[in-house]
Amino acid sequence: MLLNGPVLLYGAGREARSTASFLRKRYPDLDLFVTSDDGEVSLDGATFIPANEAADVTRFGTIVKSPGVSLYKPIFEAARQAGVPITSNLNIWAEHFRDGRMVVAISGTKGKSTTATLVHLMLIHSGVDAVLAGNVGIPPLDAEDKAPVVVLELSSYQVADIGFAPDIAAISNLYPEHVDWHGGLDNYYRDKLNIFVKGPKLAALGPQAASNERVLAAIPPGTLRVPSLDIDLADEILIAAMHSRLKGAHNHDNARLAAAIALAAGATREGIFRGIEAFVPLPHRLEELTVGDVLFIDDSISTTPEATKVALAAYRGRRIALLAGGHERQQDYTDLANLMGLAGVTTLCCLPVTGPRIAAAVRENTPVPVKECATLDEAMQYLAAHRADFDTVLLSPGAPSYNQFKNFEERGEAFKQLARRYFA
Repeated sequence: MLLNGPVLLYGAGREARSTASFLRKRYPDLDLFVTSDDGEVSLDGATFIPANEAADVTRFGTIVKSPGVSLYKPIFEAARQAGVPITSNLNIWAEHFRDGRMVVAISGTKGKSTTATLVHLMLIHSGVDAVLAGNVGIPPLDAEDKAPVVVLELSSYQVADIGFAPDIAAISNLYPEHVDWHGGLDNYYRDKLNIFVKGPKLAALGPQAASNERVLAAIPPGTLRVPSLDIDLADEILIAAMHSRLKGAHNHDNARLAAAIALAAGATREGIFRGIEAFVPLPHRLEELTVGDVLFIDDSISTTPEATKVALAAYRGRRIALLAGGHERQQDYTDLANLMGLAGVTTLCCLPVTGPRIAAAVRENTPVPVKECATLDEAMQYLAAHRADFDTVLLSPGAPSYNQFKNFEERGEAFKQLARRYFA
């Protein structure tokens, strides 16, 4: 398929670089082009063309879409109508390396990165030769044929057009997110649950997913459920998780889900506990930093109200200054606002664009003091001048970062730098 004409790489991020590298090695005579919605980009071995020129899809034999590029863009509909195949780094990997490997694919609105990382740790500490790829670990094509077991952490962007069946497919939970990318809530749910469409051998579900009718309806009749943990083992895992660096009840659920998946993929009981012990929190996911006598928690990956609620629950008993707000996705903040006064929030700094909506909901429902700020820098300066009001600063925005930052990583790094600047 990839030899039938030039290839367009839509997007120039981590996966696009991986794809370009693979294609240059495997198909050295192939013409590669790259385009992006962010203006001119550079990719080794690929010729840049503007997006408006790329819209003439008939000049390409294949289009490789990066995960962050919406599958619902007009160019992809034009490609489908013109019969131009659309693929991805993940699907190219499957075409070349899937056969003969056990594939564990893990998705979900929240918790998928932690769960996938734990599964990988549990397997390697059980002596299983496994590689971690996807949004954490390495891009799928970089995994090539390096290990007989491949653990994939996949976003809704990646499973929306997954072209193969994993051996084990897992969903941690399912909440509204990325609705704009998917062109509507129903599309988001359908795309997320596309992980089950090709008929995996086994399905594994987190507690919320296991009671979600949409999730249950999406599992094919021929797909079995991963065996449940026995009660004693589940209790032992909970105790181990509580004494590890896994913060919050949601991560304890992730540990039990990971254990069930890992056991089905060949892990041992000893490897399960050694994997939990070895876990280190992923960057920007309840990542802790102490500056002076203040605890700073970088939860920049929080892009939904549900994620912010989980973060607050993980730090009960603390006096929390919460930084919330970001890119507008029309999410409902009512429940989060109602929770603030009960969750130890003593100060709320609201950031654009969703900040005013969050502020209005909190003022209507709780006595929590609210400060609306134009930037993260302004919010941190405000908190530095009122540090007697809290002992913990939590960046858990409940919204994406695109309006003021390139991504959640950039937002999290800025938060930590500002903490050191204003509180050291």
